[in-house]
Amino acid sequence: MSDVVIRTENLGKRYRIGEREPYLALRDVLARSLRAPARLLGGRRETASSNGDSTHIWALDDVSFEIRQGEVVGIIGHNGAGKSTLLKILGRVTKPTRGFAEVRGRLGTLLEVGTGFHSELTGRENVFLSGAVLGMSKADIRRRFDEIVAFSEVSRFLDTPLKHYSSGMQMRLAFAVAAHLETDTLLIDEVLAVGDAHFQKKCLEKVGEVAQQGRTALFVSHSMAAVAALCRKGILLEDGRVKTLGPIADLMSQYLSGAEPAPDTVELTSHKHRQGTGEVWVTAISLRDRSGRPRSHFEYGDDLCFDISLECRRPSPPLHCVVEIRTLLGVPVLHLYSVDDPTWSPIVVRAKSMVRCVLEHCDLYPGTYSVSVWLGPSPSGETELVRDVLQFHMDQGTLRRRGFEMNWRHGLVHRDSSWAVIAGSELSSRAIPQLASDGRRR
Repeated sequence: MSDVVIRTENLGKRYRIGEREPYLALRDVLARSLRAPARLLGGRRETASSNGDSTHIWALDDVSFEIRQGEVVGIIGHNGAGKSTLLKILGRVTKPTRGFAEVRGRLGTLLEVGTGFHSELTGRENVFLSGAVLGMSKADIRRRFDEIVAFSEVSRFLDTPLKHYSSGMQMRLAFAVAAHLETDTLLIDEVLAVGDAHFQKKCLEKVGEVAQQGRTALFVSHSMAAVAALCRKGILLEDGRVKTLGPIADLMSQYLSGAEPAPDTVELTSHKHRQGTGEVWVTAISLRDRSGRPRSHFEYGDDLCFDISLECRRPSPPLHCVVEIRTLLGVPVLHLYSVDDPTWSPIVVRAKSMVRCVLEHCDLYPGTYSVSVWLGPSPSGETELVRDVLQFHMDQGTLRRRGFEMNWRHGLVHRDSSWAVIAGSELSSRAIPQLASDGRRR
């Protein structure tokens, strides 16, 4: 038996611009069916518009993929890419215009936190109401009631009407109910931005339990940190189509860095995202390998050379330099300080100058990184700062020796370490045995 639990084929969803999605009651369906013969006799037909019709938009277009049992898949893409529409179709909230989607097993959806809540009812009553709306039986809710309340952290106010809750308390209670659904497959749409940092961490841990229990989940979020923490596989949507499907680290790099390949040289004469005194300008930055060839892709262990072009109208004060490297999520990874080089002397920029920073044997894990440049006479004096002016990508290189693909889930910086087996007779010794460079005990 196939272990594919979610399958879509040529899935498409078209909306008329300015028109709301119709949700029909039974009487509407019957009335429409009775009117259908009259429309046909009168020559009136509902015809599908072509893709070029300006009054329609395809939120999804020809989307096909398969997800297997136990996979936690992140769906990423810019606003309007079709992420929420895809989950609504899979969750049977709306129907596709064409194609089909199949979901096997019991399905749970966290598409809109707070579904089924009523402001006049107490928190206790809303737990049962919302649970029923989400598909839980009364027995299930009673069995998990204490667990839901403990997770929500609103037990003191459980018998207070919901209208007296803060918005954060309402969201916490709503998420607690939805997160305790017992399902085979879970659809999650941007619902982890609830409560404070402590509660968000609890939400992430709760969703993370899905993978540990062997259940399947589709996760939509604009938080790349949350996607990276929860998912190993991803789907990148662009303009309603599947652009890429594969390892989440590769998709995140592609999504965050943009579709165009990163240039190895960036001219900054008109760069707007800069700050400082205006005495000195960074006019360009180039990235090269040790032999001087311009590059933007490197392998683990390569040398990186940053050539920073400077210009000023009058001689500058003596300046120090810093190259800052961050992940595309904005996490600082390395700061390369000129003062750490014992041969460095502060530079005085006269008209035009160039500074070269060499990072030997770069040991960053595979991924795409962003570069910023700082100049100043001292740590407290900022003469020039240009942020995120250049990007470069690190590939596996010699890390392939591990036998599996490395990415941000394994860390940011790799370091070799020495290992040895300590004999039982030596365990009482307080001395740490010295290790040779190959890891063997001397």
